[in-house]
Amino acid sequence: MATTSADATSSTSTDDLHIRSTVVSDGAAMWTLAHECGLDLNSSYAYLVFAADFSATCRIALLDGEPVGYVLGYSPPERGDHVFVWQVAVSSRARGRGLARRMLDHLLDGHPEGTVLEATVEESNEASRALFAAVARARGGTLTWTDGVLAEHFPDEHPSEPRLQITGMGRPS
Repeated sequence: MATTSADATSSTSTDDLHIRSTVVSDGAAMWTLAHECGLDLNSSYAYLVFAADFSATCRIALLDGEPVGYVLGYSPPERGDHVFVWQVAVSSRARGRGLARRMLDHLLDGHPEGTVLEATVEESNEASRALFAAVARARGGTLTWTDGVLAEHFPDEHPSEPRLQITGMGRPS
């Protein structure tokens, strides 16, 4: 696994893969990747704002200079020591490299004030659940689940999104 820097603006590079914090111009690529990966698609404007205003908690991965993955996250104002991961996307061109985990490690290593990682994940999303469990194991953290956002809260046919929290994290082993 690549080494990462504690500086959120720094980048990690392993052979032809490069991970860095986002800038506003990355928002369009993030929107495109979300669409290609079949994720719940937010407005293109939302990705531009996240890439610009939340670059400390967002990452983009480039393979030979082309965007192939991202982490979209933020620190809730009421819980400044938490990092909430909104979306993780990895293009089919970059699968099998452990990219999602590498981007999360880069984010957490570059955001040391974030001691709790949060996300919501549908029960049927086994890949994301396995990803966060692996992050918890590697960092010696404790993974817990709560109800999160229930299906009845959504205005459409969206399933419940249980909330996870990983506490007690250190550097990955």
